[in-house]
Amino acid sequence: MDLEQFEMHQLDLKYPLLIIKGKKGFLSCAYINVDICNKTGEACASVVGVKTHKDMLVADIIAVSEEAFKLGVEVGMKGERALSLLN
Repeated sequence: MDLEQFEMHQLDLKYPLLIIKGKKGFLSCAYINVDICNKTGEACASVVGVKTHKDMLVADIIAVSEEAFKLGVEVGMKGERALSLLN
């Protein structure tokens, strides 16, 4: 997957806070709380144990907001598949 079509953010903390933003929603590391995304109506999927944006593509989705679920994103799918649905 070509990540150049996405907006990517990284904040260097003890572990990096990573976000890849598509047109309809975003993929994040577990620093982002999916329950808050439900309150704000954001389409968000979360992965854990990643250190780079590329790691996020092969990681399993561990949490999905209601809006992301409506787009077809599900727990257990790979980050790359989730991003294709969030773009």
